[in-house]
Amino acid sequence: MNQPVMYGIVAAAVVFVVLLTIVLLRRSRRAPLARPETEGEKARPDLKLVPPEAESKQPVAVEKRKALKEGLEKTRGGFISRIGSLLGKKQIDAGLIDQLEEILFTADIGAKTSSKLFEAVRSSLSRNELKDADAVWTVIRKESEHILAEAQTLGGKVDLGRAKPFVLLTIGVNGAGKTTTIGKLAAKWAGAGKKVLLAAGDTFRAAATEQLEIWGQRAGAPVVKGKEGGDPSSVIFDAIKRGEAEGYDIVIADTAGRLHTKTNLMEELQKVRRVVQKAMPSAPHETFLVLDATNGQNAIAQAVMFKQAMDITGIVLTKLDGTAKGGVILGICDELKVPVRFVGIGEKVDDLREFDPKEFVDALYENTESAA
Repeated sequence: MNQPVMYGIVAAAVVFVVLLTIVLLRRSRRAPLARPETEGEKARPDLKLVPPEAESKQPVAVEKRKALKEGLEKTRGGFISRIGSLLGKKQIDAGLIDQLEEILFTADIGAKTSSKLFEAVRSSLSRNELKDADAVWTVIRKESEHILAEAQTLGGKVDLGRAKPFVLLTIGVNGAGKTTTIGKLAAKWAGAGKKVLLAAGDTFRAAATEQLEIWGQRAGAPVVKGKEGGDPSSVIFDAIKRGEAEGYDIVIADTAGRLHTKTNLMEELQKVRRVVQKAMPSAPHETFLVLDATNGQNAIAQAVMFKQAMDITGIVLTKLDGTAKGGVILGICDELKVPVRFVGIGEKVDDLREFDPKEFVDALYENTESAA
């Protein structure tokens, strides 16, 4: 064999080996061999691999908890801070129980709930335990969570699939954030794939329909409206009938909130309810009362007034981030035994949060006891 031919064969062999090596390397990168479990890993049952989708959800949950804590910052600076100052004294004397009672009864949680928290502390702890700040905080936290959880249990869960359309009636005084709450709920449920229709039932306030239409455009939810000053009941009736005919999943109805006289307002709302039942006998499936947290004990008084006239199934508490009176949520749940469905802690759509009693209590009493 002459030299040129031999050199050609050798060169071809080298090229083949190089190409084969590259292919094998690429395959090994695409499908790495499974690493055997080490003895150290077998001995650690707590060692778990977190799937990528779970990793992506974790920061969101953390961010939500952080936002709730920030939203309750002013409330923690109110009666929570005052109790903290009392329990933070180096020497907690026998007079603590009287001072604690005074702080609770001057807080915006209502006399009934203040008394309940105070009695829980006094009856649960011995004289020596009252000197232990952590023990006092533990009782207050547990009683607070019990009050909120009891209302949630009595109210059950909201089932949007119980009827089609599911009819939600929203009530509350003007200025509480009712129309904004409707818009945020529409955006939330539309984003979850529900077909939502809005009813502009507050025909007495000129800006109410315009405001609802803006929210409807953002959420992709049409608005059924009537003439200004017209009959609110007929608007809501038409919306329910359209919801049935066009296959909407949810109809959310706004209502009047004027407090020109309590009697007239309550009679108007009762009429709305009767007409809703004519349009759809099983409706309304939920009735949410929207309250402004900044009103403090006045919000409790409003809740009692509306409860006497309407069958309220849930509370939406707005503007928690702008007040030190967020503890009013305890008074409302304790007084009415009605669950809180949502709380508002900001202006964004996502700032209307589904209410969780334990999460709320954890945020409300954050850093109040060393065991927390």
